[in-house]
Amino acid sequence: MIVLTVFLALLTVELKDLLHAAICFCGMCITIGALFWLLNAPYVSVFQLLVYAGAVIVLFIAAVMLTKREEET
Repeated sequence: MIVLTVFLALLTVELKDLLHAAICFCGMCITIGALFWLLNAPYVSVFQLLVYAGAVIVLFIAAVMLTKREEET
């Protein structure tokens, strides 16, 4: 689980496509929430999933979708 979290964090930083980076960030937030749940911290886990994996990711994806992208040739 920790290896997956680190892998998704590295993908978030290294990917050039912002939409893919936001999706990897969402996966990382979900795995962090799962880690908190495994550590018997359900309140922190639910907070992590609702606020970060829910609201923040929706804002990131909306911002990415509203910006113009240059066409790659």
